[in-house]
Amino acid sequence: MSVTSAPRYTAAWVSSLPAAEQEWFLAGLTEKQASVLNYEWEFWARDNQLPPAGAWRVWLVLSGRGWGKTRTGAEWVRAEVESGRRKRLALVSPTAADARDVMIEGESGILAVSPPWFRPRYEPSKRRLTWPNGAIATAYSAEESDRLRGPQHDGFYCDELCAWSQPETWSMLQFGLRLGPDPRGVVTTTPRPVGLLRELLASPATQVTRGTTYDNRANLPPAFFESIIRKYEGTRLGRQELNAELLEDNPLALWRREAMIEAYRVTQLPDLKRIVVAVDPQAADVDSEEVAETGIVVVGLGVDEHAYVLEDRSLRASPALWGKAAVTAYQSRKADRLVAEVNNGGAMVKHVIHTVDPTVAYKELHASRGKQTRAEPVAALYEKGHVHHVGTFPELEDQQCSWTPGDRSPDRMDALVWGVTELMLGTRREADVF
Repeated sequence: MSVTSAPRYTAAWVSSLPAAEQEWFLAGLTEKQASVLNYEWEFWARDNQLPPAGAWRVWLVLSGRGWGKTRTGAEWVRAEVESGRRKRLALVSPTAADARDVMIEGESGILAVSPPWFRPRYEPSKRRLTWPNGAIATAYSAEESDRLRGPQHDGFYCDELCAWSQPETWSMLQFGLRLGPDPRGVVTTTPRPVGLLRELLASPATQVTRGTTYDNRANLPPAFFESIIRKYEGTRLGRQELNAELLEDNPLALWRREAMIEAYRVTQLPDLKRIVVAVDPQAADVDSEEVAETGIVVVGLGVDEHAYVLEDRSLRASPALWGKAAVTAYQSRKADRLVAEVNNGGAMVKHVIHTVDPTVAYKELHASRGKQTRAEPVAALYEKGHVHHVGTFPELEDQQCSWTPGDRSPDRMDALVWGVTELMLGTRREADVF
């Protein structure tokens, strides 16, 4: 059996054969053919991981975690370059680190899927991949949309589009697709109900592929299913992250994505009178999936008396690490004050912050009212258009639009409520300033 006929078969088909026939298949391959077959994506891929036929401009892959999005995107880039159809590609990810660590150097990234005989040269300082045939791919961060204003491309691979902090990055990318007779690209993402995704789904130039985490179960560690799947299966978060469902807002939530967040989102800031870093801490000294996140949200008060959400630096970490992250946000934004809820942390929170930097202007907040009572006036400010998100904050916005009053409130949202309250609603609770 020659390797040239191998693409007519698939790895899934071979694995379904009786053991003797599998041995016959493998015995028919020379060492060279086996090496080549290892890089034959059409042999290893599932049907829905291969590009659709037709005159599409955007191949949109909506899938759950672990489905194989990164491998699919990387293999599309490789095939397009090898065929000569693409000469100048843009690789766009939520951050520069994501582009490097996932799209390029990741276990399923472009370097990993490239065969030794056609492996690109990677120049990290130039954010550039160069193939033996002269094709070039340049990495971009969605946080820096202006970098895409000048360059021209004939193809693109965009990862985790719904997590981009600057949706205008997509527009800048599209303006630069001016090379070649058929500029097109692939977008891989876990779905979130954001405006850009809705726009792509509604476009006749978009071809959509959908998949779930379960599609790739054979290639995922059993421990992943025993822990993650068991924990999130059937939950709202699990439906989004595992089943790749595009979920609408919770009708019982205080926030509405389109009417209260999207409608007032901005990219430009007025002059700011005050900036606060709000922290909703967790106290455990471990870094584990079982530990709640520490909410760290930066909010500014404009000269127009509106609040502007500037950053979400929330993370799951030990007190030493979240303390450093909070102080870093305070210093980088030249904030006026760092405020933190201390009902569960007491003196520990002050100690954590001042251990990192004793000069931080720190204020303790003691919750004397229920979470719903604290959140409702902040949601009302959103409804009036008095709170603006500067860019997008996917995890924070998901929490706002999914939390049901009465449930345990998520930490990012709690930090946001504290920050907006501090700037716009006064202090109607006990507080001490140090």
